[in-house]
Amino acid sequence: MRRERLLVVIDGMEVGGSQRQVQHLLMGLDRRRWAPELAFFRCDSFLADAIRRDGVPVHYLPKRRRIDPAFLLAYARLLRERDYAIVHAFSLTAEWATVLARALSRRRPALVASERSFALDRPAWFWWLKRYVLGRSAAVIANSHAGARATAQRTRAPEAKFVTVANGVGVPAGLCDDERSRIRRVLGVPDGRVFGLFVGRLVSVKNLPCLIRALATMPPGARPWIALAGDGPLRTAIERLATDQGVAADLAFLGERSDATELMQAADFLVLPSHFEGLSNALLESMAAGCAVIASAVGGNLELIDDQRNGLLFRPDDADALAAAMSRMADPLLRSRLAQAALRHVIEHHSQQALGAATSAVYERCLPPQDAKASGAPTRPARGEAK
Repeated sequence: MRRERLLVVIDGMEVGGSQRQVQHLLMGLDRRRWAPELAFFRCDSFLADAIRRDGVPVHYLPKRRRIDPAFLLAYARLLRERDYAIVHAFSLTAEWATVLARALSRRRPALVASERSFALDRPAWFWWLKRYVLGRSAAVIANSHAGARATAQRTRAPEAKFVTVANGVGVPAGLCDDERSRIRRVLGVPDGRVFGLFVGRLVSVKNLPCLIRALATMPPGARPWIALAGDGPLRTAIERLATDQGVAADLAFLGERSDATELMQAADFLVLPSHFEGLSNALLESMAAGCAVIASAVGGNLELIDDQRNGLLFRPDDADALAAAMSRMADPLLRSRLAQAALRHVIEHHSQQALGAATSAVYERCLPPQDAKASGAPTRPARGEAK
């Protein structure tokens, strides 16, 4: 069987959920069938370095302004020279750039679009652009059923074009008690305190003010100690709110971290109070790390967490409900039961190999017929793609 060249493209490789899924996908694909490569436009990071070390060619194409003809020409040249069979774009920016660069390159790789964030409060122009992209895509891979349904409705795209492929994750080796204690000591976790963790960008969709308000409603002696691993534009505002609410001493801002998995293994629980989620990578990685989880009952969280069985869900933006859930995490038996059930769920449904196989099946459907390739005829639009 012919080995097909595949390009996975994303706008930036900053440390985030989509970027981690790019890494998991590239590691989970069958290299006997696919020759994957990665392209991105900004924000190199240790995630891109890890992909390079895994033997995947990585192309950094600097995009210096919103409209950047030099960038588009460089991207078109890459498509022309590498002649990919499939381009899988992980963001609207990457999808739109691919549509334009593909036209400039005079190559017709099948475009696989994405739906990952399930944010319904986007402006009208976003949905117009998304609808245009989807009309020129062979398939759309969503990481949650909720995201697929919402995007199909907003773009008026046929639901048959959407395929839901759940996020994948690797299961880390266990952390010994001594190492767990060392990490907690280095972080400054106070003795005797329950250690909660947030991992993600400090942006509005993560709804960290709800977490601050929840802490403020709890008696000081019953509050968990919370570490925020991540950075973003709202850091200063969140720090100010924590001070105003009298909970600054119960929070630690760790900044961007490359050891999120170890932090999850050292924590007592992970908390995710988001307004919207597709299928949260932080939530999934925490479950794989054997860490109990609390999350808002939104989007893909409802597809990942069976409330009371493998995690706790709370009503979105309900600080009192979140405070009650965090209070329950003071029970070590409950934390252990939830964590063990979460790990079993990940092993059964969310391995890197499962992600690679399910995504590969979508790619196979998007390839042009073999007889067209063999004859040397011009590549036809992939099945389902607008002519």
